[in-house]
Amino acid sequence: MHSVSISASASASAIASGGARSKAAAGRRPSEIRFCGLRGDALACGSLRASHAAAATSRAVLRAASANGAAGSGDGFDYDLVIIGAGVGGHGAALHAVEEGLKTAIIEGDVVGGTCVNRGCVPSKALLAVSGRMRELHDEHHMKSLGLQVSSTGYDRQAVADHANNLASKIRSNLTNSMKAMGVDILTGFGKIVGKQRVRYGKVGFPEKEITAKNIIIATGSVPFVPKGIEIDGKTVFTSDHALKLESVPDWIAIVGSGYIGLEFSDVYTALGSEVTFVEALDQLMPGFDPEIAKLAQRVLINTRKIDYHTGVFASKITPAKDGKPVLIELIDAKTKEHKETLEVDAALIATGRAPFTSGLGLENINVVTQRGFIPVDERMQVTDADGNVVPNLFCIGDANGKLMLAHAASAQGISVVEQISGRDHILNHLSIPAACFTHPEISMVGLTEPQAREKADNEGFEVSVVKTSFKANTKALAENEGDGIAKMIYRPDTGEILGVHILGLHAADLIHEASNAIALGTRLQELKLAVHAHPTLSEVLDELFKAAKLQPKDGRSASQIIHPSRS
Repeated sequence: MHSVSISASASASAIASGGARSKAAAGRRPSEIRFCGLRGDALACGSLRASHAAAATSRAVLRAASANGAAGSGDGFDYDLVIIGAGVGGHGAALHAVEEGLKTAIIEGDVVGGTCVNRGCVPSKALLAVSGRMRELHDEHHMKSLGLQVSSTGYDRQAVADHANNLASKIRSNLTNSMKAMGVDILTGFGKIVGKQRVRYGKVGFPEKEITAKNIIIATGSVPFVPKGIEIDGKTVFTSDHALKLESVPDWIAIVGSGYIGLEFSDVYTALGSEVTFVEALDQLMPGFDPEIAKLAQRVLINTRKIDYHTGVFASKITPAKDGKPVLIELIDAKTKEHKETLEVDAALIATGRAPFTSGLGLENINVVTQRGFIPVDERMQVTDADGNVVPNLFCIGDANGKLMLAHAASAQGISVVEQISGRDHILNHLSIPAACFTHPEISMVGLTEPQAREKADNEGFEVSVVKTSFKANTKALAENEGDGIAKMIYRPDTGEILGVHILGLHAADLIHEASNAIALGTRLQELKLAVHAHPTLSEVLDELFKAAKLQPKDGRSASQIIHPSRS
């Protein structure tokens, strides 16, 4: 399961990063520092005026391409920025850096695109696209309700696997070409920090090269986490890395872990004909989701399918199938550690989360000690050493820092870092970053769950309200005959601040961004109630949600005056 940090405290104090920021930025008063998520500053972030945006971008690209071809950074360094790791986070940082005119290099020891493109988000969505089509075609009642008749359905396993592989290859090529076109130097090998602003890289068995960089970003990502006692053979007991190759479709598969990864693969396997058994260590399935959404999701995504489950148990030992014997899974009680039973299945997918890939980075050379494998960083993604001090000019983004293990979070963190080293201080509001589970129907979320919001309200002394709308009341959803689903919003009735939004339903992963952007920009419900949504569209699910919120104006002020105090 992806870990989600709900801490988004933002200090407004200026920072010193070894000369990485301009004198103007270093001398800013706290009130002038830009925070992603505060509406007062959001309109000044970047250049948001539509009339100038296209021209500004064009000039930046031309300037960046020219600057990156220079012999050095101009400060005695080989590069202004070196990024270790060419996944989605590193790629996003690299492109933004050259747009800012920084001479940039990216070091990749495996393949461009990292986990997301090659072993995660991208190929899994290809498989989920197939499972969605199969699920719809197999639903005779659904098809008949639309007036359609389907005589028979089937699939070619290898063709499905090829679809996922080809998509990953295409996206990987696109990422590589985009960086080359922008002038990013792609250096092949494993990167290691050997001292302040110095990086060594190279392939095993070949001479290493050393380069210097004014700033360094670590973006090495993560790998599947495999608990002790589980033996991986890649065939009958495997991780998501192996599962995405779809070398087989077992009749009965156990999925250890019911987070995002486990849920998505349960959708794929059941659509292709497998029976699934979940093994979850916590007392309920989908422990990272809002409890109310998880409860409904269980009814829709699990109870109606060939899925059973065991909760409150650990898989203490898993033995791969061999010599004609099935995969053996020994279950123990999560609390008492007593043996409960042994499952015999055809295969087991280990979906117990991911572990940071941070070994071999030379962190000991700069007095940095990992915490459970994660590289410690502050709110600006600056690496901190064993004494709690910021390591100048060194940053870590993405899964390796553990703040929010999502590909788009890594990219956002990388862009935030480049903003900082370009002289514009920037703090990313992690509570505005959405997450999605691409099951059928989809689940999406942003901000706090209801229990988290109520805990925060109790600690800080404010009231929390909750409002919900159903997809059954949405014309577009009914036209698609896809009325299963709800949208839920947690908010402050006194200020109109959105604390969290959770959606289960058709295209939930796309719908969540309206709420995400509202949180990021600090848009309050007083304004969102007046927003216009096209009819008939699924976006009206959010429109109804915003309009249903009950607000409490204070001191006789109007809703507009709460947002714009100067009008009072």
